[in-house]
Amino acid sequence: MILSKKEQQRLKQAYGDWALITGASSGIGLALSELIASCNINVILCSRSEDKLHTQASRLKKTYAIDVKVIALDLSEAESIDLLIQQTQGLTISLFVASAGFGTSGNFLQSSIHEEVNMLRLNCEAVLRLTHYFMQHMVYRKKGGIILLSSIVAFQGVPYAAHYAATKAYVQSLAEGTQQEIKGMGVDVLAAIPGPVESGFGQRANMQMGTALNPEEVAKSILKAIGKSKSVLPGLLSKVLVNSLRTAPRFLRVKIMETIMKEFTKHQMG
Repeated sequence: MILSKKEQQRLKQAYGDWALITGASSGIGLALSELIASCNINVILCSRSEDKLHTQASRLKKTYAIDVKVIALDLSEAESIDLLIQQTQGLTISLFVASAGFGTSGNFLQSSIHEEVNMLRLNCEAVLRLTHYFMQHMVYRKKGGIILLSSIVAFQGVPYAAHYAATKAYVQSLAEGTQQEIKGMGVDVLAAIPGPVESGFGQRANMQMGTALNPEEVAKSILKAIGKSKSVLPGLLSKVLVNSLRTAPRFLRVKIMETIMKEFTKHQMG
């Protein structure tokens, strides 16, 4: 799945020379790195999986004749965020994609607090610190774009994924608030709101999901939306799930999400 030449030229003009993509070794992050590279934008690939990053980097260099930098870090560790900032010094990053993240599921009281804290650090603290840093530089240059990965679970409490949904509510709120604060300053902020995606997410979150979105379809929708919209619901599934709940009162949305998550996590309760 590729972008049109017109879209590629628009993105290159608006967000060249360098893009930083966290979570770039799999899922949406991997798909976004491919499409961004196809726009002749140099990319910095960041995730924990160094071997996968180097494989992707070699392919992107060969296919698109761009510069690619690999930074293998675990962004749930505070010192890794400092290292990432240090290792991107001297590069003009005009597109930041905060795709790194993971989820947990099941009964909150039975969860590992260590894993929940790591998720909080990656899904929220890393997003906060990196968005703050790169947004400052983009606003100073009056040019740039930031893509924050929210979720369809961000709009109400979600039993059996209570903390994961809370982290995505944080991301959604951060995107909406900063969009207004920097309006007219030359920097675009997009909240991407996908539903279930075919990636390693479900396995790590210990969820058995049914219908899921293709990461390439999600990535294409996201890049077509940045600079044009404040938010995007990639794919028909995301639109159906969010719009079907939009008019329901909040307490009812929580009950509906409880039913959905019970189905996704019933194997844990057997």
